[in-house]
Amino acid sequence: MGPYGAMLADGSEYRGDYDPGPAALREVHAPRIEALLTAGVDLLALETIPTMREAAVLLDLVEETRARAWLSYQCRDGASTAAGEPFAAAVELANGRTGVVAVGVNCTAPRFVPTLLATAAAATDLPLIAYPNGGDRWDPAARRWVADDAGGSYQPGVVAGWADGGAAWLGGCCGTGPDDIRGLADALVARAS
Repeated sequence: MGPYGAMLADGSEYRGDYDPGPAALREVHAPRIEALLTAGVDLLALETIPTMREAAVLLDLVEETRARAWLSYQCRDGASTAAGEPFAAAVELANGRTGVVAVGVNCTAPRFVPTLLATAAAATDLPLIAYPNGGDRWDPAARRWVADDAGGSYQPGVVAGWADGGAAWLGGCCGTGPDDIRGLADALVARAS
């Protein structure tokens, strides 16, 4: 379940600069959740969420439908959601919510993830999840990912190390592929040996 901003096709899920209001967010997300649950999905991924406002609506819907879900935010840096809200406060929204099995970050540059995981670990007892992007930057005008050396690249061994920071679920998002995930799995197996 991607964010409302992804439907706008203007990259706003990476900025969080939209706010159609809770009623409009509910109108978009409720039928999507219902369709997935009707189809037999047993775990929803509420991912790349840029704002606390949208997360709150989604968390309400998860409780109302008695679904199970993880919640992951897209972040602009090591302290803020894509909308610039404090990441710690965003993580805390999931505390005590029925059906939430993990909370964390996705589609964020790898260099920011360790700090975000430390913030999340201090804000919740829920399992943490992290699946960064490949380290590039989304260019909404060109509608493509652009190399961004400042973001740092996806390194499977480094991502595997985030388990030490409390991440129970690890993976990759935009700009990562099967070889990256295979490398991550291999690195996790090697760490367990």
